[in-house]
Amino acid sequence: MTTQSIKLRWLATGALISDLGMSFIWPLTSVYLHNQLHISLTTIGIVLLLNSLTGIIGSYAGGVLYDRGNPYKLLLGGITGSLLVLIALTFSHGWPLFGFWLALLGFCSGWNVALTNASATSIRDMNSNRVFNLLYLFQNLGIVLGTALVGYLYDISITLLFVTAAVLFVGYLIVVALTYRPLNRTPQPHEHAQHDKHSTHLPAANRIILLTLFASLVIVWLMYQQWASNVSVYMTDLGLPLIKYSFLWTLNASGIVVIQIVLNFLQRFTNNPRNQVLFGLVMLALSFLVLAGAKHYVSFVVAMMLLTLGEATAFPMISVMVNQLSPFSVKGRSQGLVNASASAGRALGPLVGGAVIEATSYPFLFKIAVGVYLLVIVLVVVTLGLYRHQVKTYD
Repeated sequence: MTTQSIKLRWLATGALISDLGMSFIWPLTSVYLHNQLHISLTTIGIVLLLNSLTGIIGSYAGGVLYDRGNPYKLLLGGITGSLLVLIALTFSHGWPLFGFWLALLGFCSGWNVALTNASATSIRDMNSNRVFNLLYLFQNLGIVLGTALVGYLYDISITLLFVTAAVLFVGYLIVVALTYRPLNRTPQPHEHAQHDKHSTHLPAANRIILLTLFASLVIVWLMYQQWASNVSVYMTDLGLPLIKYSFLWTLNASGIVVIQIVLNFLQRFTNNPRNQVLFGLVMLALSFLVLAGAKHYVSFVVAMMLLTLGEATAFPMISVMVNQLSPFSVKGRSQGLVNASASAGRALGPLVGGAVIEATSYPFLFKIAVGVYLLVIVLVVVTLGLYRHQVKTYD
């Protein structure tokens, strides 16, 4: 099934606004629940798990429906849903409604991200490496701006955060309504038949590599999530102030923007997603190797720089590889599975990490992460080596 091509600048602008808006919600969720609503850490963990699980459902549903429905209307519906939840949060953000709204927001967010990434696959007049790198750049630019402002707005009023996010999603809705019209198409019955025919004839080599990439994403994000959940506690146990941990994420988001700018320049001279993914995975492993021996703040800074380099090089290229290996009839579903796999890893990360820490220690968890990343690297190298000459590309 073919679609008209949306302009990358508008797709990236929408992604920037979306991530900017969501950056006013997720960074302070745990702090708000614990400090202002006095919710236990265990309950907060359940709330965040539900948010991730609904995100998985939204990602898969959005991706599948992209292939079979009208992407323009589906995305408008998802953004409208997010906007309505943000308006509800503005007026009602006590317990337990906050947890309910957050679960709905997780579904809508997963839906919107999957549709955005799937829409990127319809851009055929530009190299897919450049498309996904630029999209990743603008998404992280939104995160940089959001995380830089969220603390100041939170100090004024939690309600102001929800109002600001809602206003941004009004802007997002307007941008999509006016500039995403090339996606406004409805598949015909014969296209559904063609879809079913093509989707059942995915080459075995493609299927094996795709499953390997999806499984790798779950594992990679499971370990990556230790940075977002358990590293902060480890640093404070070492006597480092929380503000220094927060600065690491500012460094992360800023570094991703810089690295993506450099990578977009280098795309003119090289075009090998496989090598970029493997390089990124090696950097992620090195990040946890440094983290395992970290006792002073400079070690955490070095580890974060390696983590940033790893995710900025590997993650967008995984989307590129999935796009290249997926038939046109199921590109939406495949991009939905990319986001769903990442969400699954994020959901499991805090639970697995917490269990390992309670049974052993923080450094042992980080050493396990190094071993796990090395196993993923070997798995990806072996799988690509065995099947690379048998795959069919659809880029």
